[in-house]
Amino acid sequence: MDFFTDKKIKKAVPIIPMDPTKLESWLQDQDEVLRRWVVSVGFDAKPGGVSLVAGQDGSLGSVLAGCALGEKTDLWDFARLPGLLPAGVYRIEQEPGFDVHKAALGWALGRYVFGKYKKREESPRVLVWPKGCDRARVEAEVQAVFLVRDLINMPASDLGPKQLAAAAGRLAGDHGAEFEETVGAELLEKRFPAIHAVGRASARDRAPRLIDFVWGDAGDPKVTLVGKGVCFDTGGLDLKPSSAMKLMKKDMGGAANVLGLAHMIMAARLPVRLRVLIPAVENSLSATSLRPLDVIATRKGLTVEIGNTDAEGRVILADALAAAESDEPDLLLDMATLTGAARVALGADVPAFFCGDDVLAGRLMEAAAETSDPLWRLPLWKPYRKQIESAVADLTNAPDGPYGGAITAALFLAEFVDPARPWIHVDLMAWNSTARPGRPEGGEAMGIRALFYLIRSRFES
Repeated sequence: MDFFTDKKIKKAVPIIPMDPTKLESWLQDQDEVLRRWVVSVGFDAKPGGVSLVAGQDGSLGSVLAGCALGEKTDLWDFARLPGLLPAGVYRIEQEPGFDVHKAALGWALGRYVFGKYKKREESPRVLVWPKGCDRARVEAEVQAVFLVRDLINMPASDLGPKQLAAAAGRLAGDHGAEFEETVGAELLEKRFPAIHAVGRASARDRAPRLIDFVWGDAGDPKVTLVGKGVCFDTGGLDLKPSSAMKLMKKDMGGAANVLGLAHMIMAARLPVRLRVLIPAVENSLSATSLRPLDVIATRKGLTVEIGNTDAEGRVILADALAAAESDEPDLLLDMATLTGAARVALGADVPAFFCGDDVLAGRLMEAAAETSDPLWRLPLWKPYRKQIESAVADLTNAPDGPYGGAITAALFLAEFVDPARPWIHVDLMAWNSTARPGRPEGGEAMGIRALFYLIRSRFES
């Protein structure tokens, strides 16, 4: 990872984290020239503020970086530094209460560039590994986030169901996991009819499939991750308008995030039996496309009336969740770019999650706050269950009413999960619409650091 160095470089420029409450007392110990400089440039040490300070020889002598210390330290304050500082090698001057993990993670996330299709020249900005930093943890988190972003940013022309499966296979192979995929007509033979029904309209080389890999000791607690892998979503016969279809290469963002989370779990060698299930399809148009009001079977045996072919994500997740239930996992988690309703409720930056266990939900909220990786709980409001009922089938995938769409989608998925199962459903955007420090426009990892923290705290003991 070329964002960091192990070498102790004498000429590394010190970055001095500065809490606003400590700036005045710090300045009193500095020479008059430095005090005047800080005042003249208006540096007040507010989080995110940066001031470059010249050395006695005229070169860059130090960097003042405004930030809160302790629990309030924000990793994104450090993510802005690589974009503001000149090329060179830097080190952090640490004080008690300074969070070196957030600083290193922020620095690395600020260095991300998706450069597969466009050559980008960048002068190196390197940070000396902070003392006391858990290097393995930071590297695993950075690798996970970069994997998620790279997968989502890939155009659908280069990342269909087959290529998504190949990426999952490489990850599984890197960690010694057992990998399997069920493709095309095999889905019908092995009782995954809903996945097949959604993906059957695609070309043969983009056939639907179920990606499935298992890692860890068989006797350890079972954690199963399920990710929505719609590699492109036209909306099917209920065709999306061009404005809504433009970003639909990101509709496999749930699958990408699940793979990133799986990497973190396996890299940390958590004592769990991990299973990853990804239904990978394209929601395409052809003579074999699903039609509105078709009725399809599911692995669980429930029938689903297709109220809208553009509500396909929950349909493929139904089969995957039913497969996950066969193992009776100790924790079941699914991630999906599922509803626009969740974005209306919480905006693009905060994924919604649903969980019927108040204690588990509370711990996830705590993990989100601890990791600066936001998630927010929405209710599994049972009175809305009647909205997913169909007159001709067990369920409909698209209620007629315009309200509570994220909740009714979650209630649909709940039909395929044992009510007693510890289960979390995450409905996320997986995309940055605008660029911010450390979070460039494009695909994004959302919630996986918080979920990893939750899983580790739940099972590591």
